[in-house]
Amino acid sequence: MSAAIKIALVDDEVLFRKGISFLLQREDNIEIVFEASNGEDLISQLEEIETKPDIIIMDLKMPVLNGVEATKIIRKLFPEIKIVALTSYDTKSFIANMIQVGAVAYLIKNATPKDLIRTINEVHRKGFHYNENVLKTIQETIVSTKNIKGNLETSFLSPREIEILQLICQQKTTSEIAEHLYLSPRTVEGHRNNLLLKTESRNIAGLVVYAIQNEIADLRL
Repeated sequence: MSAAIKIALVDDEVLFRKGISFLLQREDNIEIVFEASNGEDLISQLEEIETKPDIIIMDLKMPVLNGVEATKIIRKLFPEIKIVALTSYDTKSFIANMIQVGAVAYLIKNATPKDLIRTINEVHRKGFHYNENVLKTIQETIVSTKNIKGNLETSFLSPREIEILQLICQQKTTSEIAEHLYLSPRTVEGHRNNLLLKTESRNIAGLVVYAIQNEIADLRL
């Protein structure tokens, strides 16, 4: 049996946080490492705890240090930890902001327990998970900023890298991409690392945003 997915929960609403904790602890493959009431509390615990979480479920509006600012800090200090935004805010600007600072998934608090568990499993499996609403927001909000930056250069990507990037955008795992292209998983990982370096993306989610900005992939579902 594979190791459990280690989760940290960050929310200042104690009742809501305990409800999520109770829900997730019923899952055989999920382990709650710790809970925090705000971003400062979260960062303090991350610095002290030896076993870091794989995924942080992060509220956005919290006292002391909010989820957006906490996400920026964690991306610098603990870049390997994946952040799932869980919030009552459903505006395009909030979604776009969280994606751009490094969240790999975005869930609204009225999502079902099934949605939350699926998101955690998909993020653990693939590195990110964007539902239809989030993909639409990325296209409408983040792509509109492309004209400000000017056209981004994509000719430095090889045809194989573009092919792999398109499959990543289809939310395929490394093993699924390897099988599809008749490559070894290690070769796919190599191409993926090259893509991260060449596009200066911080994570797989960043690659998806880059691909949309440069019209390499159309993510309309």
